[in-house]
Amino acid sequence: MDYLHQFVFGIYPYIALAIFLLGSLMRFEREQYSWKSESSQLLHRGSLRLGNILFHLGIIGLFFGHAVGLLTPVAVWDALGVTHSFKQVFAMTAGGIMGTLCLIGVLLLLHRRFSNDRLTANTTWRDKLVLLWILATLLLGLSTIAVSAGHLDGHEMVLLMSWAQHIITFRGDAATFVAGVSPMFKAHLFMGMTLFVIFPFTRLVHVWSGFGAVTYLGRTWQLVRPRH
Repeated sequence: MDYLHQFVFGIYPYIALAIFLLGSLMRFEREQYSWKSESSQLLHRGSLRLGNILFHLGIIGLFFGHAVGLLTPVAVWDALGVTHSFKQVFAMTAGGIMGTLCLIGVLLLLHRRFSNDRLTANTTWRDKLVLLWILATLLLGLSTIAVSAGHLDGHEMVLLMSWAQHIITFRGDAATFVAGVSPMFKAHLFMGMTLFVIFPFTRLVHVWSGFGAVTYLGRTWQLVRPRH
């Protein structure tokens, strides 16, 4: 295992996480007026609604699917009687469905943004970067399904789970688990980690506001009295 591999899969995840958290905090503290999704609906509606729905549905499903699939200890799945082969097939199916929905949504949003002169003129390099980066990450992720279909024993999936769990528990041997996995998985992991790096500098920061909306539902009632 060379130094580059150790850096990308053993050190870079922590750099990405630090930039993700600290960058988001600094963005909120210093540029609160830019803390928004920057909707372009007033410029051109087009396929915005359909693209947004498919994109958000797909990416939310992928996020929680990855979180549960990668971070649930293997012992838990074994205790539940879920075989590695079944879990891999289920992950391939669910990931394929959510990934396809998200891909269609991204393509619709890209077509809408680059097929309208007003939108194109108001599209920043950060808008282009985040959409194209998500597109590339999605395509790599969907491509891994074909790789996984070549061996349904779940072995490579367990290695990826072990890598993720060793990363979040700060164990220094995490990179060793993905040393022998397919280059397609490695590329997908790198693109996914780098998405967290660019997150604080793009419109993606509005995701944090979504968590705020959840707490808003549990907020106590405000009593408003009319003037007399």
